[in-house]
Amino acid sequence: MPVLPVNGIRIGSTAAGIRYKGRDDLVVIECKSGTSCAAVFTRNRFSAAPVQIAKKHLGQVSPRALLINSGNANAGTGEQGLLNATQCCQMLADSLGCDVSEILPYSTGVIGQQLPVQAFKKALPSCLHNLRADADAWERASKTIMTTDTVPKLFSRKVDIAGCEVTITGMSKGAGMIRPNMATMLAYIATDAVIDQPVLQSLLNEATRVSFNRITVDGDTSTNDACTLLATGTAKMAAITENSKEYQQFASVLTALMQDLAQAIIRDAEGATKFITINVSGGESEDDCLAVGYTVAESPLVKTALFASDPNWGRILAAVGRAPVNKLDISQVNIRLNALPIVTAGEPDPSYTEEAGQNAVASSDVIVDIELGASDEMVTIWTSDLSHEYVRINAEYRT
Repeated sequence: MPVLPVNGIRIGSTAAGIRYKGRDDLVVIECKSGTSCAAVFTRNRFSAAPVQIAKKHLGQVSPRALLINSGNANAGTGEQGLLNATQCCQMLADSLGCDVSEILPYSTGVIGQQLPVQAFKKALPSCLHNLRADADAWERASKTIMTTDTVPKLFSRKVDIAGCEVTITGMSKGAGMIRPNMATMLAYIATDAVIDQPVLQSLLNEATRVSFNRITVDGDTSTNDACTLLATGTAKMAAITENSKEYQQFASVLTALMQDLAQAIIRDAEGATKFITINVSGGESEDDCLAVGYTVAESPLVKTALFASDPNWGRILAAVGRAPVNKLDISQVNIRLNALPIVTAGEPDPSYTEEAGQNAVASSDVIVDIELGASDEMVTIWTSDLSHEYVRINAEYRT
């Protein structure tokens, strides 16, 4: 589906020279008055200054605008970082004629460096001049928020709610330091649906749980993770209420779009050559399934073997065995690689051959199915392999 603008949203991007030369790195997303806003943020205890301020402002009033920069995370910057972020918010608030609490700041980039406030001051007029309500504005912004990303991540969906066609459009960025736990990952989603803030927050919480909170590249949760959902309320419809048929219809499409955005992050993960889906079923609880899934997904030995297209299934077996779960009956464990049985009832499958294993993992898309045999619980986690290029990118990140 082509990128669809959302009525009530205008976006402007520009080059501020915050870190990068010759490319945009500053975005303003302007919201129609009365827009509902929901957000989830990183649980990293060293949460960045913009995360702290956005959480504070969000609890006070509906936002008028979002202020986003790439190239500088403004994290680990202490009180000065908070002052800098607040000053940038104030500059935008003055330009829009609103209160500073109506501005939500977001940053992504290098940790530990102070935000160049003067760069914001010089670039904001251009950013506001570029405000547009069209698809091109979304596309430009999706590129502006990129750091080590190689492709923009932008999707749209439409859904019929009680005879009214509703639009949902979202963009995200992220390629490394990815294990959101809210939620370096940012996502911005907007819809013209009529949804009050508490209901919008419930929708976002549910969709985040099975999208952005189910991906991992390297097991590192950023200081800046944030996902924001805006509902402008411009569609000609009754408000969506919790536990209604309309709620379920909207939730289904929102979740699908957020999973598209989350999976796009994994497909663009730093140095990735494999898109790996890990399905874990039969744990004593969902948490046990997640514990097993993440232990496998974040094992350097598993990831490097898959990078080499080496069906070294012993590494998967070992990761399952060391996962932090209270009960694990290894005699009930089954493991498959792209539908090929490799472990059955806790033992090597008698039909397995090394040639078949190599063929199974030669594909760029690999599915690992792990059955624990204790319940009907099931989770899916998406991850990538670990390549030489990942090491190079992160070794040279600040040079």
